[in-house]
Amino acid sequence: MEVTPAVRERLLDAWRDEVRATIVYNLIADREVDSRRAAVLRRLAEVETSHRDRLEARMREVGLAIPDARSVALGPWQRLQARIAPVPRLIARQEAMELEIAAQIEDAPTGDAATDALLEQIKVEEEEHTVALGQLREGQPLAPASDGEVADARLHRILGRERWHRSASGWIPGAIYGANDGLAAVFGIVAGVSGATGGSHVVLTAGLFGAIASALSMATGAFLAERSTNEVAAANLAREREEIERHPEEEKEELALFYQLKGLTAAEAHQVVERIAENPDQLFRAIATEEFGSADAQQGNPVQAALAGGISTALGAIIPVIPFFWLRGYTGIAVAAGVSLIAHFGVGAAKSIFTLRSVWSAGFEMTLAGIIVGGATYLAGLAIG
Repeated sequence: MEVTPAVRERLLDAWRDEVRATIVYNLIADREVDSRRAAVLRRLAEVETSHRDRLEARMREVGLAIPDARSVALGPWQRLQARIAPVPRLIARQEAMELEIAAQIEDAPTGDAATDALLEQIKVEEEEHTVALGQLREGQPLAPASDGEVADARLHRILGRERWHRSASGWIPGAIYGANDGLAAVFGIVAGVSGATGGSHVVLTAGLFGAIASALSMATGAFLAERSTNEVAAANLAREREEIERHPEEEKEELALFYQLKGLTAAEAHQVVERIAENPDQLFRAIATEEFGSADAQQGNPVQAALAGGISTALGAIIPVIPFFWLRGYTGIAVAAGVSLIAHFGVGAAKSIFTLRSVWSAGFEMTLAGIIVGGATYLAGLAIG
């Protein structure tokens, strides 16, 4: 049966997507420590393989040669991301890709009835995958038993996806910010003092003390910020729990108003609140989530944040200083600038392992920031000198 080249290319693209998805699911499953969750990921990989088999059958029907699956592989950086990046972030990216594939199938039919029918079947299954992926990422029950549990799982999945867009997890953001901040700040000091003194021995002294000060400042700042956040959250939640105990009817009315603002009628909102209020702890968590965004007082680990921020800042800050242990003058300035800009690219590239951005865009973005900081401070140093 003869089909257009566009249909053939679409079949090939869909086939490649299924091969890549199978590889990714298996890589994530290898890292998953929970055997039940790993089994779900492997089942998803098996479904992707079945999609591939059905696409290959259609490709044979239209006389399209089936490539070797080994020709479709993840790049080295993508494999590194799959092995190092936080598992929830990898699952979230795969969830987004499944939705993107489903949307593409829906929005751009090929015009060939048999091919479109097959792609529509695949689209439905890809959409079902997002439910399982969302449950995995948010730690929700893998097989909800009731409509209420299904709705709760879906809501948590949506909220979790929004939180994932807002921030990364754990100590990683602090470490990345620390390395970038230390590198940029001390590079600015080194460039400025170099411009003012022509790269004299003063650069080494200024750079070393700048690195020490930056590291200590970042460590103490990160510690105090995390502790303050936890203390404020704990105080707010304690007051809210006390309010619920003292004035339960007022708090229930407040929660009902939140739900009305989201589109429920007054009757529906009050009915929902009364059901929630049957469990006092659930009522507290619902009100706290609406008012503060979370019912958890422990927002972060202050010691972990301090260590991550301080050590990474010290490592980033010492890089522009190292050449001046042996070099002086314009040679030292040039070498320090070169090493620092390479380090800027490296920090950006390292960040992309966890953020899943392109290594080149993340690296060049950080390098451009270094050029701006270094260039501006060097020119200022020349003017002062």
